[in-house]
Amino acid sequence: MRSGAVNQLQSSREPTLGRGDRAANFIGTTESRALPATNTGEESDRCAPCCFCRRTLIKIWLPVLWIFAVSTPLLARSWRIADFEDTITIQHDGSAAIHERITLVFVGEWHGIHRTIPVEYPGPRTTNYTLFLDVKSVTEGGQRLKYESKATGNYRDLKIYIPGAVDTTRTIEIAYTVRNGTRFFPDHDEFYWNVTGNDWPVPIDHATATVHFPANAAGSLRAQAFTGVYGSAERDATADVRGSDVFFETRNPLSMRGGLTIDIFIPKDILEEPGSFTRAMWFIGSNPIVFLPFVTFGVMYVLWYYKGRDPDPGRSIAPQYEPPPGLTPAEAGTIIDDTIHPRDITSTLVDLAVRGYVKIEEKPETILGIFHHKDYVFHLLKPESQWQELAPHERLMLENIFDGSSETRLSSLKNRFYTAIPLIRQDIKSALRNKGMYLLDPDSANGYSIGAALMIVAPFLIAQFTGYKNVFSSVGLVVICGIISAIIWWLFAGQMTAKTLQGGRTRIAVLGFQEFMNRVDADRLKRMPPDTFEKYLPYAMALGVEHHWAQAFAGIIKDPPNWYVSPHGYVGFNPILFSNSMHSMATDMHQVFVSAPRSSSSGSGWSGGGSSGGFSGGGFGGGGGSAF
Repeated sequence: MRSGAVNQLQSSREPTLGRGDRAANFIGTTESRALPATNTGEESDRCAPCCFCRRTLIKIWLPVLWIFAVSTPLLARSWRIADFEDTITIQHDGSAAIHERITLVFVGEWHGIHRTIPVEYPGPRTTNYTLFLDVKSVTEGGQRLKYESKATGNYRDLKIYIPGAVDTTRTIEIAYTVRNGTRFFPDHDEFYWNVTGNDWPVPIDHATATVHFPANAAGSLRAQAFTGVYGSAERDATADVRGSDVFFETRNPLSMRGGLTIDIFIPKDILEEPGSFTRAMWFIGSNPIVFLPFVTFGVMYVLWYYKGRDPDPGRSIAPQYEPPPGLTPAEAGTIIDDTIHPRDITSTLVDLAVRGYVKIEEKPETILGIFHHKDYVFHLLKPESQWQELAPHERLMLENIFDGSSETRLSSLKNRFYTAIPLIRQDIKSALRNKGMYLLDPDSANGYSIGAALMIVAPFLIAQFTGYKNVFSSVGLVVICGIISAIIWWLFAGQMTAKTLQGGRTRIAVLGFQEFMNRVDADRLKRMPPDTFEKYLPYAMALGVEHHWAQAFAGIIKDPPNWYVSPHGYVGFNPILFSNSMHSMATDMHQVFVSAPRSSSSGSGWSGGGSSGGFSGGGFGGGGGSAF
């Protein structure tokens, strides 16, 4: 067996095979050599573990050796910052021109560095403060370097390509301006600047900063410097004021994540403080969320003007003595405000009773001899074969109330009728569309409004999640602007439905009929047909004026309607009491109609001074970087 294994090993070393092929051949030949049938059990026991060990070595150690071979060059790569030099010139308006000179030592092969500078900071009263930074150039020895500048979260990220960064020392220079890096207080001004940043993952051997001020600052400046990791109050750096210039230098190398921060006290009247307009522009630029209400108004106004504006009907509201022809109570109630209210649904059943399709019987019930409760029995007076003249929503209502029977109780509709409510609502809106009442019906108007909402918030969401701008960092402003925008959106969304000229005139006619029922006088009612009260009662219920309508008939109507049966009978019919009974019945109907079992997910269907303190990493500027 051992000689066979040697032969296998020799065959696996054929020079015509690659490394992977040799390994595969070795494994294949080892596994394919079976012991002859004449071998003893003792030989088999000795050889089997030997073959297993070879296979294990091949499968485990070869990958380990490969990983080690690949990673060895990576372990030899390193880099550090040998020198970080800042030259800063402060202008009369407080703006700063900054020139960074960074000397980098590369060991191994590298391609460049990232220089990240924070540009978003917490402002007063939970607002945001943006540092307006403009990169002018990135060079090495006077030659421009290729770089990419982009916003990443709260930082400006400069990806700088350094060609030939292999086992070498390179010095790159970054020039940029900052418009609002100086802070202005009532009793002094201050330039508080994080020179190096506290996010470098490598040490910084040496760091300096030179700050030039206007000549009139000579003799009045005070300065201090802080070193160490973020939050450290160490002062391992010198701060030397010479006339209108200030010089800073670290005494010892800065550790990884350590930085140099400078703080210069500037008396008032040295620099020109920005005016109110400039501050306002800075505020708006730092907090773009303040544009949200204006964007909301603009988008919704344009959408309403072109899609949701009703045409001028050319008529004014005047009393009308009857509803528009061909319009059911539910349709009349809906066209007033383009919303289907509960009373529009319940008035439909009363209208069907007035027209002879249903009789309503009130049934008082007593529970435990103490509690009194009313139920209602609905009797179907006309079979389905006689429903041809009914509107679709009226047919659907009768079908779901009686469900094939001729009599049903209101209580039996609990947890059952709710499924018909959305269908009834759709039929009412479809009927109005089919009658040519809408250019933009309520459903389509809702779709436009939702689409407008997405259009409004999309730019802000894109800016936030792409890192272009931190829009939602000012929590207080987000809440305030969000509420204002929501109110603007809601007001326009309620007016987005657009009627046709016919629809506008029909609405004026319905409002005129509502005016008539609110202000009708007894003398005129006496000249109207005897059935006027009950004939228009469903319309009064749908328009919410049934009490005014009933009061107008007090003392005029003597006979009760024959489609409503009271358990106590009538001794001197009173329209006001009858109207109260209708209102009570409508309330009970609404509660039953919208009741749904807990397991159902369906809805109801109804719409409806100085320099005290300080620390390393404080102030503006800072950041850090990495190599790639």
